[in-house]
Amino acid sequence: MALTGVEIFKLLPKTNCKKCGHPTCLAFAMKLAQRQASLDACPDVSEEAKKVLGEASAPPIRSIALGSGDKAVKMGEENVLFRHEKRFVNPCAFAVEVKDSMSDDEINNTVDGVLNSEIDRVGQKLRIDAILVSNASNDAGRFEGVVKAIASKAPAVPLIIATGNPAAAEAAVKAVADKKPLLYGADESNADAMANIAKTHKIPLGVTAKGLDALTALTEKIKGLGVEDMVIDPGARTAKEIIEANTYIRRAAIKKNFKALGYPVITLAQRDDKMVEALIAVLGVTKYSSIVVLSSIEKWKNLALFTLRQNIYTDPQVPMQVEQKVYKIGEATPESPLTITTNFSLTYFIVSGEIENSKVPTRLAVMDCEGLSVLTAWAAGKFTASKIAQFIQESGIENEISHKELIIPGYVAILSGAIEDKLPGWKVTVGPREANALPAFLKSR
Repeated sequence: MALTGVEIFKLLPKTNCKKCGHPTCLAFAMKLAQRQASLDACPDVSEEAKKVLGEASAPPIRSIALGSGDKAVKMGEENVLFRHEKRFVNPCAFAVEVKDSMSDDEINNTVDGVLNSEIDRVGQKLRIDAILVSNASNDAGRFEGVVKAIASKAPAVPLIIATGNPAAAEAAVKAVADKKPLLYGADESNADAMANIAKTHKIPLGVTAKGLDALTALTEKIKGLGVEDMVIDPGARTAKEIIEANTYIRRAAIKKNFKALGYPVITLAQRDDKMVEALIAVLGVTKYSSIVVLSSIEKWKNLALFTLRQNIYTDPQVPMQVEQKVYKIGEATPESPLTITTNFSLTYFIVSGEIENSKVPTRLAVMDCEGLSVLTAWAAGKFTASKIAQFIQESGIENEISHKELIIPGYVAILSGAIEDKLPGWKVTVGPREANALPAFLKSR
């Protein structure tokens, strides 16, 4: 079981040096107990204490990395059952299956689909994260060749090597070991050999068993063989089984600190019926899967799943926001209009999108209001005449435009006079209340 704050405090230096960023060692200990701080923050902790506290302060679900480089996927580290309790940490990864029994053209088309899957939504880059290569042919040579071909065509995309054949696994993993793939397919029949491959190449191992009791016994066995990084598959395939198994796993890890199930979960969602597959994938996203494997990646399915994942893995305590600055939309000139809004991401992208639709080159001043929308920021005293005037003056925009006119959102029309008082020589124009009226408004000018 996890240590209490007082038990952790007994193992700390008790110097109250504040080097960890907390006022006392006791305060730091309490944060460690709540898993809201890292032991690494204390530079003076003894090696003996590190051994004891390292396990106690670690997240209940182990952190695993899939792939290497900029597109590597981080999984695990979750410490709550429900997002509103705090937040979910690492978004689940979407992977598409490529069978080595497919033709070369089919494989190339699927890989191209992955490479072209990225979309920009509310300032975030969303994409299919990984490719699962399965040994459907049972031909070790063909399997190795397909893995090499995919790695060559898409070198930055993380790979999942899926086979229960240790010989095929060894050859395929060896060819791409530097890319840190996940080897999936360890079960009771091949655990020793598969664990040896994962340990030798220092890669995570995907472990599968039918039922939680069998899975628990298998993860403990593999950990005893020296493999710490695992992704687990409880064998759940129907919607009912997935909800039950994933919930039991998360509750055991979070509530009971049950280490044998404290690993990221992989869900195989592949179905012949694409709508059913999408629904199964939704269950995986909403109920604790760290990897969701799909059989195909149609754009309609991508958009639905990307949007769902983005919403669930957004920190509910921290509004999404964009950088404070003056953005040029279109080929803005010194004569172009100057508008202002807040830095709530959704507000920014809706407003900027409507300005783009107008085809009128415009400057959009985005003011830091801690990620709040216009009305909310005004009500909270963060989008006021004084602060707007200060932002405009400090932005230096006056040196880039040939006029002194600022267009403000219609919802805060009440601020127009006060802003003019704070910005001598400026004219404040009240714009539309709704963003969808911006194109007509800008064109009319």
